[in-house]
Amino acid sequence: MNPVDRLVVALDVPDLGGARALATMLSGQVGVFKVGLEQFVAHGPAAVEAARAGGAAIFLDLKIHDIPRTAAAAVRSAGTLGVRFTTLHALGGREMVAAAREAAEACGADRPQLLAVTVLTSHDAASLAALGLASDDPETNALRLARLALEAGADGLVASALEAPRLRRELGDGFWLVTPGIRLPGEAHGDQARVATPAEAVRGGASHIVVGRPIVKAGDPRAAAERVVADLAAAGPGPGGA
Repeated sequence: MNPVDRLVVALDVPDLGGARALATMLSGQVGVFKVGLEQFVAHGPAAVEAARAGGAAIFLDLKIHDIPRTAAAAVRSAGTLGVRFTTLHALGGREMVAAAREAAEACGADRPQLLAVTVLTSHDAASLAALGLASDDPETNALRLARLALEAGADGLVASALEAPRLRRELGDGFWLVTPGIRLPGEAHGDQARVATPAEAVRGGASHIVVGRPIVKAGDPRAAAERVVADLAAAGPGPGGA
C-alpha cells in the first residue's frame, strides 16, 4: 500500500470553513480524511462534504454503540453519505456488529467498511480496572473484542499500535487495522495513554494510522503530513487490509 494511502488525518477543527481549507491544503498528501463526533454533531452531513475538498476517501468516526436495530439504521444512514469507513464499538456485542454488517451490505458495492473499536487509546490498565476489568490488561481486552467483532462481520479494527502485533499474529491479515495514538518521535503524548510513531505502527501490523493534532495544529500542516508519510515509507511495505 502506498504510504500516502495509509495516512488518515482527523479534521478536528470546529468550523466547516477551516475543515475545508485544511483538507484542500493537504490534498494529495493524505489517503483518508476523518470526520469525528465534534464536527458531525455540529454540522451533520455538511462536515463530510467539507472533508471531500481534499479529494481523499472519507472516514466517518461516530463509534456507534446502541441496540442492534438502531446501530443498523445508523450504518444505513452512513452509507448514503458515500463514506469509505465508519466505526462502531465492539463492546456493543456480536448481535450489534452482525446487524451493522447486514445494513452495510444493503448499501451495495461501495458500502461503508465497518471498523470495530476495541479499547480506546485513552485507556490504560488502571482505567480499565475502574470499569471492572481489573483482571485483564488493554491488550487482552483488545484481542477478545477484536475476535468477537471480526467473527460477527466487522471489516477491520481500531486498536492501539501497541496491540497491533498480537492482533495480527493471532487473527491474521485479512482485515483493516487502524491505529490512532500516533506521534512523531519526540512529540508529547497528550491525552493518549498508548502511542507509537507511524513507522512503529506499520511495522506492528497497522494498515492505516490516524493522526490529528501533530498535523492539524502544526504551523505548516502539509509539511507535517509529509514528515508522517516519510516515516511511513521508512517502515517498508507493511500489511494491506480487508
